[in-house]
Amino acid sequence: MTALRGLWPEMQDTCTSLGLMLSIVLFIGLARVVTRQQLNGPMAHAFVLEFLATFQLCFCTHELQLLSEQEPLHPTWPLMLIYFFSLVHGLTLVGTSSNPCGVMMQMMLGGMSAETGAIRLLAQLIGALCSRYCMGALWSLGLTKYHVSERSFACRNPIQVDLPKAVIIEAVCSFIFHSALLHFQEVRTKLRIHLLSALITFLVYAGILLMILMFNFFLPWLYDNHTTNKKE
Repeated sequence: MTALRGLWPEMQDTCTSLGLMLSIVLFIGLARVVTRQQLNGPMAHAFVLEFLATFQLCFCTHELQLLSEQEPLHPTWPLMLIYFFSLVHGLTLVGTSSNPCGVMMQMMLGGMSAETGAIRLLAQLIGALCSRYCMGALWSLGLTKYHVSERSFACRNPIQVDLPKAVIIEAVCSFIFHSALLHFQEVRTKLRIHLLSALITFLVYAGILLMILMFNFFLPWLYDNHTTNKKE
């Protein structure tokens, strides 16, 4: 009982953060419904929907990052949250990209005009900036002990390696994800969302493992093989 009482403040803070994220998902869902009913122009429609989707995604990402930096009650808890909210975003943000790479990929494949792509990219930029300032104002309220106004939004290195290695790992994970996205196009929507959510969770979990395999095994083997071939 004493142990449970000690954990209760931590659980309250976690529940508060989860409540904030679910509230913003519901609010954005309502705003998307109103947008579809009230806006007629295709460009305005695309801009607002992309703005709302990016705002939701960035808002939840900032809060999830905050939660992941705390000591988890269980080692798999952060991964469960990542899978759950990836699933939520996939189910609620259908029809939007919420990612510059996704927009540019559609443009290159001919599925989107340059004008529409530019509108969507602008909406994503504005949505990301608005979510950042909104989170700053929200954290200044101190709703949990993790919410502090002095918290920095500066980019940090989550895998604790130097920048070149981090860039390579990010590129590998991005390549795997977007390749899977292309191959899953023919899969039914509901199943595709689950597959992509599971893939995102796996990539988050395996990112450090990919770094170890690449820099300790694959690249040295590639270098030794290249050296041997040159000698021959």
